[in-house]
Amino acid sequence: MIDFGFDKLALIGAVALIVIGPEKLPRVARTVGHLLGKAQRYVADVKAEVNRSIELEELKKMKTEFEDAARNVEREVSQAAGDFEKSWSDVTHSIGTLDQPDGSAGSLGSSWEPPPPEYKHPRKNWRLKRGAVPQWYKRRHGVRTHVQSGAARVARFRPRRPSSKVGP
Repeated sequence: MIDFGFDKLALIGAVALIVIGPEKLPRVARTVGHLLGKAQRYVADVKAEVNRSIELEELKKMKTEFEDAARNVEREVSQAAGDFEKSWSDVTHSIGTLDQPDGSAGSLGSSWEPPPPEYKHPRKNWRLKRGAVPQWYKRRHGVRTHVQSGAARVARFRPRRPSSKVGP
């Protein structure tokens, strides 16, 4: 980059004052300043665009790496699930073919119990539950107990104007 010191800038200013003249120098300096500002903004925009494109390339690379890792995990999980299913079927098949003490083969006999019933969420009535809250608690915590339109709510909480009546 070109390095301008104070002495070089003073020399350029003196030459510009002589060549351009004192009447036109402020206008020319202003124009040069505007042009330099535009050039700096253009260079900054180009730098930002290059940085965005570099970041986009990095993000694409990270995306492909992440997708590859996800595929590898999926493949390992499916392989482990297949191995588990195979071993489970071997175990259940071997249990099913064991000879029982009564001489029969097949089922596990009378020691098998059905699984417990699944959990079923109790359907509680929320209106009853809400009605059990005391009114003083609702008032203290700002729970609305009456339905009001938006306009009515605004009118209710609008600050009151002082009365314009003067005198007794």
